[in-house]
Amino acid sequence: MNINICGIMKFFTFLTSFLTANQILAKGQPTEWQLGFQEAGSPLMQQLIDFHDFVFWIITAITVFVFLLLAYVCVRFSAKNNKKPSTTTHNATLEIAWTLIPVLLLVVIAIPSFRLLYNQNDFTNIDMTIKATGYTWWWGYEYPDHDGITFDSVIVEEDELEEGQPRLLTTDYQLVVPVNKNIKMQITSDPSGVIHSWAVPSLGVKMDAIPGRLNETYFNIKEPGMYYGQCSELCGVGHGFMPISIRAVTEEEFASWVETAKEEFASDNNNNYAKK
Repeated sequence: MNINICGIMKFFTFLTSFLTANQILAKGQPTEWQLGFQEAGSPLMQQLIDFHDFVFWIITAITVFVFLLLAYVCVRFSAKNNKKPSTTTHNATLEIAWTLIPVLLLVVIAIPSFRLLYNQNDFTNIDMTIKATGYTWWWGYEYPDHDGITFDSVIVEEDELEEGQPRLLTTDYQLVVPVNKNIKMQITSDPSGVIHSWAVPSLGVKMDAIPGRLNETYFNIKEPGMYYGQCSELCGVGHGFMPISIRAVTEEEFASWVETAKEEFASDNNNNYAKK
């Protein structure tokens, strides 16, 4: 019996390692055979994962309990095993229990839920702001805190991809941000366009881009690297071709990029996709 238990434990350890190996190596993007969330690239996403795991075990325990209870009732009170049915119609203790226990469970879930909801909307310590505008079908970015650097980010076609660049996620120009900074994203859509949604799963951000409205979200990336997302709103025939490529760099590298970008991207948006 001990040998079998050890074997089962080793099997599940191997299975977990196998399913998460690619996810760890390919941080910031989906992987083949992925079952859960992408690896957290920001503290906010880690909080979301932790909350999900917490609620998951509560749901699992409730599901198992209800299943066992139903199985017991089906067997114990079947016509075969219960020749003389009970005439009991009320049980005060039981009714109090099945009222209070769900209320307590909801309170236990609500406390971390409210804390997470507050953190998702806490804009008290913002270090820089970037504006993202959804067009049909690409993203435009503006850095109002850095002399209004403006550029468009368009998908790289499959036949133009370089080695290591993921299909349908790579763009010609990347959104460059510094690590360890609270970055507020102001998100909107072209006034003459449709509703889009700016979403980066590994950072725990997803916000609709609505014409005529300026929505806000924020993220903080802790490690340099590439992080990918896509438009997650059914915005039209080009919906699947609006990727988001974010390159997180050190503060020194970001300062260097800003100086280069000031020369490369003019404030009059002369690199607009319509002019490419």
